[in-house]
Amino acid sequence: MMSVTDKQPEEKQTGPVPPAVEPKQEEARIEIEAGQPSVKTEEPGEGEAARPAKKRPMFRWVVLLLLIGLASAGYAYRTRLLRLIAKDTTAQIAEKKVQYWVDPMHPAYKSDKPGKAPDCGMDLVPVYAEETTAVKPNLPEGTIQISPEKQQLIGVQYSTVGFKAISRTLRAVGRLTWDETKIVRVHSRVEGWVEQVFVDFIGKQVGKGQPLISIYSPELWQTQQEYLLALKGRNELANSPFREAVASSASLLEAARKRLELWDIEMAQLEHLEHTGKPFKALTLYAPSDGFVLTRNAFPKQRVTPETELYAIADLATIWVIADIYESEAPEIKVGQAATVTLSYAPGRSYRGKVTYINPQLDNTTRTLKVRVELANSGFALKPDMFVNVELGIGYGKQVVVSQEAVLDSGAEQLVFVAHDGGYFEPRKVQLGAKVDHEFIVLSGLKAGERIVTSANFLIDSESKLKAAAGGMGMPGMNHGESKAPASNSPATGKPSFPPKQADHSGHQPGATATPQSKSEDHSQHQPKRKE
Repeated sequence: MMSVTDKQPEEKQTGPVPPAVEPKQEEARIEIEAGQPSVKTEEPGEGEAARPAKKRPMFRWVVLLLLIGLASAGYAYRTRLLRLIAKDTTAQIAEKKVQYWVDPMHPAYKSDKPGKAPDCGMDLVPVYAEETTAVKPNLPEGTIQISPEKQQLIGVQYSTVGFKAISRTLRAVGRLTWDETKIVRVHSRVEGWVEQVFVDFIGKQVGKGQPLISIYSPELWQTQQEYLLALKGRNELANSPFREAVASSASLLEAARKRLELWDIEMAQLEHLEHTGKPFKALTLYAPSDGFVLTRNAFPKQRVTPETELYAIADLATIWVIADIYESEAPEIKVGQAATVTLSYAPGRSYRGKVTYINPQLDNTTRTLKVRVELANSGFALKPDMFVNVELGIGYGKQVVVSQEAVLDSGAEQLVFVAHDGGYFEPRKVQLGAKVDHEFIVLSGLKAGERIVTSANFLIDSESKLKAAAGGMGMPGMNHGESKAPASNSPATGKPSFPPKQADHSGHQPGATATPQSKSEDHSQHQPKRKE
C-alpha cells in the first residue's frame, strides 16, 4: 500500500504540457520585440509541422514580384513603341505642309489657324498641301487620290472588269390544262331520237372511228328512199334514147347522194345501201379523233337536234401549261423559248417544252402575265389541273459584268469607282442592265480590263464629297458663326468686313409675332368715331 501511494506524485509530474515551455515562448517574444535576434528551439515534431506554413507566404511574394516585373517591362516596351510611332508620325506631319484647317462636320468652313469650330465646338482638322493638289490632267473632274496607308486602313479591294457568259433560270408556277386545239364536239346533223348509246360516261378514252350513239331520223329514212328510187330510175333509163331523161335521172341520184354525204353518211354505209337496196333505220355517229370524253349529253330515247352537243372529246397527247410570270420578268419571255416542267411529287423526272403563246393582257388580280407552254404527254402522266414548276432558261450571251458590291446606287444614278495608278479613284456613271445572281450587266460606262473598287467604295465616295465640299464656296444656310464675330479688317482691302444682314423670318414661325419693318400708316381718320 505504501508503494502505490508513493508512485502517484511521479505520474502527475509527467503530464502532456510541461510548464517549462511557456516561459521559453514568452522569452522569445520579448527578444523579437526588443529587436534582438533569437534562435527558437523547436521540438522535433513541431519544426516539421510549421515549415509549410512559412513557405506559402514566401511563394506568394515571389509570384507577386514576378508579375510586377513583367507588367513594368510591358509598360516600358509600350511606352518606347508609342514614342517611336509618335516620332515617326511627327516626322511625317512635319514633312507635310498644312494649307488650312476645316470643320470635320462642315468642310466648307476654313480657317488659317487651328482651333475649334464656332458652330459645333469640334477641333479643326488640318488639310495638307498634297491633299489639295490637283489631280492628273488626263483624269476627269471629281477624281481623288488616297494614300496606300489610308487604303489599307479602310479596306479597299479591287477587281478587273471582263466579259462573261451570263445566263439565268426563271422559275414560275404553272397549272396544266387541256390543249384547246385538240378538243372536238360531236353534233348530229339530222333531227331524231337516240336509239343506242355506246359511250355512256365522262372520262372514257375513245379512239378515232369508235361508235358513240345511233340516231333514228324519219327525215333520214325518207332521203334514203329517195336515193334508192333515183338509183333505180337511172338504171332503167341508162339505155334510153332520150338524153334529157337520162341526165335528169342522173342529177336526181347525185342530189340524193350528196344530201346523205352532208349528213355524215360514210361511204361504206352508202355502198351497203346500194347493195342491199334497203334503207337502214338508225344513223351511227363515230368518234372523230382519239381522246377522252369531257362532256356527254346523249341518253337513250332522247330527242336530239343539230344544236344539241352530244359529246366533247379532248386529245391528251399534248397538254398545255399556263404559267404565271411576274410583271418585272415579263420582258425576258419570248415565244419559242425552251421550258422545263417538273412536278414536286415526281422528283427526277422532267418534261421539255416551249413557249407557244404570251397573253397580251396582265392579270389585274395577281399582277402576273399568263404564258402558255406546250408539252408532249406520252403515257398521259400529266393530268389537267395539276400544279407544276416551270423553269425558263434565259441567256444573255457574253456581257460586261460587275459585282453588286462595286455599284453605288443612289436611285437617280449608279456610280462605279475606277482605280488608276498612283492611288487615284475616278467616280464614273454607268448604265446597268439585268441583275443576274450577285452581278449586274453593264450596258455602258465601263470596258473590259479596267480595275474597279469592290470594297469600301462608300467610304471613298464620302471622301470625294468631303473634298469637293471643302474646295467649294460653302454650304447654303451655314454661316458657322461668322455673323456673331465682330467686324474685322479684310486681308484684301484693309477695310472691315461685316457679316451680311440676315432677313427676318420670325413672322413665318407658328405663334411668333412679326416685327414691323417699316412705319405703319395712320388710318385713325378712317375709323368711325367712338361714342362717349
